[in-house]
Amino acid sequence: MPRSILAAPSRRAIGLVRAAVLALLLAGCVGAGRTEPSPQEAAETRMTEATAAAFSNPEPVNIVGYSRDAMEPFLTRDGTTLFFNSSNAPGADTNLFWASRIDDVTFRFRGEIAGANSAALDAVASMDLAGNFYFISTRSYDATLSTVYCGRYSNGSLSAVAIAPGVSPLRRGLVDFDSEISADGNTLYFSEGLFTGGSIPRSSRLIVAHREGDRFVRAADSDRILAEVNGAGRLNYAAALSPDELEIFFTRLGAGEPEILMARRASRHQPFGAPARVAAITGFVEAPATSPDGRSLYFHKRNDNGVYSIYRTARP
Repeated sequence: MPRSILAAPSRRAIGLVRAAVLALLLAGCVGAGRTEPSPQEAAETRMTEATAAAFSNPEPVNIVGYSRDAMEPFLTRDGTTLFFNSSNAPGADTNLFWASRIDDVTFRFRGEIAGANSAALDAVASMDLAGNFYFISTRSYDATLSTVYCGRYSNGSLSAVAIAPGVSPLRRGLVDFDSEISADGNTLYFSEGLFTGGSIPRSSRLIVAHREGDRFVRAADSDRILAEVNGAGRLNYAAALSPDELEIFFTRLGAGEPEILMARRASRHQPFGAPARVAAITGFVEAPATSPDGRSLYFHKRNDNGVYSIYRTARP
């Protein structure tokens, strides 16, 4: 359910639809034919590839006082707090936690996020500058067909928890399984998967929604903005945005292991260009998250012992 599609199959697609096999037809992910790129597009692609290649030296993040699986990181906009969740393996009680920053790769574990966790899966935290906290929970999917929740965060505690209105398509089998709120709180980037009874979605794409009053409305130009990101007929999920929203990092799953890619754009109103893989990040990796200065990229990785840990890579 969270940003990691493969980490815990049955729990991910969710114990979501525990009772029944979903009967939806796949709406295929087939990219339209493309013409040769213009000189400007070619230059932008080269710039993206160079930017992605600038990340180097991945290193594990040490959460002092915590030794279990750590997945789906998010660093608060002031850089002082790390949010993450525990394992989402089948049968696990997946919960949200927080840790305070010591340095870029060291955080001190502070415990569960009070008010956020339930008996269901609770994962994939993000937060805007005003303290509006968003996360994924399967606690009411059977009744509401909704999984994106929000609340007010303060010092390790969450209040006024409720479904984020306007996000869910309210169609059984279509599941919003991760999200990230923009720094200004006005734009929600989320992944929506089509589940037809298996543990992995038949299709998965990123979507943009904008705040209108007290609810979110899917952007009319979402498909245009994310056409390159959602292309290639692959499963695309787990978006993370740079503070200025001009760079997007995301996970793509094709025939092999998931990869982390990035794409760029010149302004918030323009579509993202062709993505490039962050080559320094290898292995079974997912769920990127950016630092406030845009230099660091955090993500989770499955280690040789099968445990998921958070890592950081950086660029100059």
